[in-house]
Amino acid sequence: MFPTYDVIVVGGGHAGSEAAAAAANLGARTLLVTMNMATIGQMSCNPAMGGIAKGQIVREIDALGGFSGIVADRSAIQFRMLNRSKGPAMWSPRTQNDRMLFANEWRLRLEQCDHLDFWQDMVVGLNVKDGRVLGVRTGMGLSISAKAVILTNGTFLNGVIHIGEKQFGGGRAAERASTGITEELVALGFEAGRMKTGTPPRVDGRSLDYSRMEEQKGDEKPSRFSFGNESKPLSRQRSCYISYTNPAVHEILKEGFSKSPMFTGRIQGTGPRYCPSIEDKIERFSERPRHQIFVEPEGWNTVEVYVNGFSTSLPEDIQVKAIQKIPGFENARLFRPGYAIEYDYFPPLQLKHSLETRLVENLYFAGQINGTTGYEEAAGQGLVAGINAVQKIREKEAFILRRDEAYIGVLIDDLINKGTEEPYRMFTSRAEYRLLLRQDNADLRLTPLAHRLGLVDSERYEKVEKKKSRVEELITWLKKTSVEPQTINPLLESLGSSPIRQKLKTYGVITRPGITLSDVLKRMSEYHHYLSAFSAEEIEQAEIQIKYQRYIDKEREMAERMIELEDLLLPPSFDYSRISALSAEAREKLNKIKPASIGQASRISGISPADISILMVHIGR
Repeated sequence: MFPTYDVIVVGGGHAGSEAAAAAANLGARTLLVTMNMATIGQMSCNPAMGGIAKGQIVREIDALGGFSGIVADRSAIQFRMLNRSKGPAMWSPRTQNDRMLFANEWRLRLEQCDHLDFWQDMVVGLNVKDGRVLGVRTGMGLSISAKAVILTNGTFLNGVIHIGEKQFGGGRAAERASTGITEELVALGFEAGRMKTGTPPRVDGRSLDYSRMEEQKGDEKPSRFSFGNESKPLSRQRSCYISYTNPAVHEILKEGFSKSPMFTGRIQGTGPRYCPSIEDKIERFSERPRHQIFVEPEGWNTVEVYVNGFSTSLPEDIQVKAIQKIPGFENARLFRPGYAIEYDYFPPLQLKHSLETRLVENLYFAGQINGTTGYEEAAGQGLVAGINAVQKIREKEAFILRRDEAYIGVLIDDLINKGTEEPYRMFTSRAEYRLLLRQDNADLRLTPLAHRLGLVDSERYEKVEKKKSRVEELITWLKKTSVEPQTINPLLESLGSSPIRQKLKTYGVITRPGITLSDVLKRMSEYHHYLSAFSAEEIEQAEIQIKYQRYIDKEREMAERMIELEDLLLPPSFDYSRISALSAEAREKLNKIKPASIGQASRISGISPADISILMVHIGR
């Protein structure tokens, strides 16, 4: 009935969709197996993409030829660039999305992929022989062969949903859990654990009084995620709103603590520290009289509203009583209550940098199965797993992103070297080279890599190369061209900057704090014809490189030093227990993770500088 596939992807969420698209677009015969074809690309929680650090990941996925950025743009109802008041390393794009349109865009985009087939079924087991995966078995009793398998099961592995004292099996509201895979993997020697996450109630927007809330509009000049030509900035946007909890809300919620699955111990899994439930916030931050609530529309036309910041698993009646004490929610009607979900994951120390498992060859894990949380983190892993599954079966070198190349590289490196005991979420603070890994330069960093892989066509690659050369041309021109005092002093004085007394190179003026390149160029009317040829994107890129060049150079120098340590390779089969000078923890961690290099070893939690020195002596350095 089925051919032997190159790659089978299990699960149609964000990780699975990107994995399937990447493998198919690389020309591999790919099968996506999902329990429900109607929920491919579903936004299980909030109807938004991007945000702090996450927006950088979406830009990186797009630069590498993935689809998340395009789908987010084509289903966006609002765009905001967060952290504009900070430096460009912190700028983070975010879209509010139409939930139904987002999933539909993903489905249609996947259906347009050559080499990609679909099958609606539950995968209940793996076919493994001599330490190599050979395919999957499904709930219909089918056995489907493949050269590589990627598991992207999300929250479905033995998922249990909790609402107050009620609990029932499920991987998402109204969808059944996936069973069988965990037990087989544990029998093969994998270590498994439990995690939990939650979601807030959805309410009827017609029952809300928005006049009692703060309006939060999108950017006046909205941008977009994708660097390509398939999406355009929004011509209209929908507003979000902000309200706040209060002591009355908190007191009602406390009434339900005795029935909360989190406080009674019925939930064993660890939840996300940085996205706590409302009951967790009240318990941990008892001194705070209020907490922010973001009121987010679910689409262009639907009245359904997502109550961001009110994630809860308390009984339904408590949820209704409490939410109706929030300003603007006095007459709120719920579409469905919030709930917590507990699910299996596999600690990612069991993976290689390629996301291939160490125990079973050609088996890859991506997404929440690795202990992460968030659409963007899952999608980034899915893309890398899809690429590497194809690279492996074609006997090509694994595609590995370094920490100085991409946030996706930081994410995967953190997971496989440090593991995680709570849902891992990306932050800008996790990236030591964040000035190199800005959202604005993701195409310059990564599209050449994607072009070499075959995920980006020559037209798009040449567009990026043209942008790079145009930015360099503009910077060179600014270094050579002087500006007259009478031209620039009115601007300088209006901004409180010291006026100049003689001609000065324009480059030097731009380096001053508060001076923007666009404002300077507007005053250089004699060069208007030449300067009008540069796009706003090219001008912004040139300004960032000029203003932060010294710091960018410093980070790049630090990164190059670390790359030298990556070149000091460690034998994959070495027994570290033989090096008695290493600490006991170092011997245990090194034998478990088997780092490929001194650089990777240095990033393993529990490995000290002294341990690294001993390793370098041991390999003759």
